[in-house]
Amino acid sequence: RNIQLLPDGGIKTSMKYNSNGSKPLQCWSVTMLTCLSVVVQVASFITCTSTAPSSVAFLASSTSCTSTCAQQQARRHGSSASINIISREAASVQGMWTIGNNFGKGRFRFYEGFDDWMSPFPAEDREKYPEMFALPEGTYEVQMVKPLGIVFEEINAGRGVFVQDLVEGGRAERQGIIQPGDELIAITAVKVVGAKWERRLIPAMDFDFDTVVGAIGSNEEKWGCNNVILQFQRPGVADADAVKSHLEFFEPPSDSPWKVG
Repeated sequence: RNIQLLPDGGIKTSMKYNSNGSKPLQCWSVTMLTCLSVVVQVASFITCTSTAPSSVAFLASSTSCTSTCAQQQARRHGSSASINIISREAASVQGMWTIGNNFGKGRFRFYEGFDDWMSPFPAEDREKYPEMFALPEGTYEVQMVKPLGIVFEEINAGRGVFVQDLVEGGRAERQGIIQPGDELIAITAVKVVGAKWERRLIPAMDFDFDTVVGAIGSNEEKWGCNNVILQFQRPGVADADAVKSHLEFFEPPSDSPWKVG
């Protein structure tokens, strides 16, 4: 493992390894993400330039979202046998996702936390679909100010990140919630289209390291962001089906400007 102190006080570590004779891979860790990321607006979407090996189109690695109602179902909490099936159309509040001239408008344009996000839904939805209004068991949400003090590494090459370590005395360690081994499942990010912008919670289980860095870096004060909001799952506690269903509810539809590439 190589450790490099960056000019602004950040630390970059790299580790090369082979797996079953495959091409050597590099794992990149972050302790001061603001030193590693420069967010640039290019062709009306955000790209990320960092000290990691290459630039990536922001959200280009997001999983594809099908447009049919059945494939847009968001199942929340519990085992697959007991989860209520809730489609986007079942929710009484419209306009969760906007396109065209409506992008950047409406109640859902800025994510400030799970409870706040769900607050516009009426009582009848809470009674009919109680699973919608609580995070799945084994998952949690944190709001943090940069630098986060988290050392992320990729779970697999180019897919998913987990907490490799916490910086001693850093914000994450002082907060006392995040633990090494926890896996990032969603994160807030800012999307700019022309003169309009939104901050959304975006599923991140398929993000590579560069995309996570870009998402964190996009939460800038000029867009009204005074924090970064992250959701994690704890392996061995979280139910995979419940987490998948939870994230489907936040997955951008196929016609959303959030879908790039």
